[in-house]
Amino acid sequence: MTALTMPARAEQDASPRPVPWRRMAWVTWRQHRTALTGAAALLGALAVLLWIVGLQVHHAYAAAAACRPAGSVICYGMFGSFNVMDGFLANGVILQVVPALIGAFVGAPVLAREMETGTFRYAWTQGFGRRRWTLAKLVLLAVAVTAAAGLFTLLMSWYYRPYFAAGNPTPQTPLFPGLFALRGVAFAAWTLAAFAIGALAGMLIRRVVPAIAATLAVYAALAFATGLYLREHYLTPLLTSNPNVPGSAWIISQQWYTKGGQPASPSALNQVLQQASPQIAGKGGIPKAPDVTQYLMQHGYVQWTSYQPASRFWPFQWIEGGWLLALSVLLIAATVWLVRRRAT
Repeated sequence: MTALTMPARAEQDASPRPVPWRRMAWVTWRQHRTALTGAAALLGALAVLLWIVGLQVHHAYAAAAACRPAGSVICYGMFGSFNVMDGFLANGVILQVVPALIGAFVGAPVLAREMETGTFRYAWTQGFGRRRWTLAKLVLLAVAVTAAAGLFTLLMSWYYRPYFAAGNPTPQTPLFPGLFALRGVAFAAWTLAAFAIGALAGMLIRRVVPAIAATLAVYAALAFATGLYLREHYLTPLLTSNPNVPGSAWIISQQWYTKGGQPASPSALNQVLQQASPQIAGKGGIPKAPDVTQYLMQHGYVQWTSYQPASRFWPFQWIEGGWLLALSVLLIAATVWLVRRRAT
């Protein structure tokens, strides 16, 4: 029987079977082990740094918290020294770039390198198919970087715990924009989003270096827009005229109003304070903030404060983690669609 006379059934039986998913996991590791090892090395180095410095921070806080009497000048000075002892990590700016780096150097090259070198043409002939090939790469790598970020979050939460402790006379608000994305589920969600942004950028641009640059730019824009404009609107802020707002609250805005309920301009407030400066002047002729507030309230002015209480930390975490997860799934789905429709 020749090939021309072979029954169709036999031809179908001779077709190659799809490559198992477990084989693709091994291929993904072999192709991207350098990027994954680099990400693990970065997180490992930062983990060692956080552990070493964190021990010093925790010891300094424990010493300040054990100081007696608690309201003395010496104890207050110890807390002041604790709060400023680590300016390099305390504001969280350095650690906020970690998700962006993972997205740029792990996510962006996943497809961009294949497209740039042309090796995707060979990969799609190996019995796996472009859709399954793309899904296997993106899902496996996304799970890996998200899980690593989740473990790293546990260390960061331990490191920053003394800054939010109730025993600290000047506690940091848990909703502080510089630290909010480093704790809870937000850090892992931002890492996943950065990876998804990088993967889509790599598929759209098809060049590794431009895709890395685009990933960093898009991630920075999204992070800044979220911290400056979006996050404060997750839940409706509370509004109060009580000047004693909790120190752990995230102050959104403060505005003085006149007796008639109109916003008081800064120039009008300055005129009032200039007339009252001899009465409220403190040491060296500098008015004290509580005296200024009390004086203005005595003369009919009301200060309304819009704020988010610290108790909303976890609701905000789940809201931010939820929409970042949805965004990541959407970006990965768009990347798979582009691979099926546009890759040639």
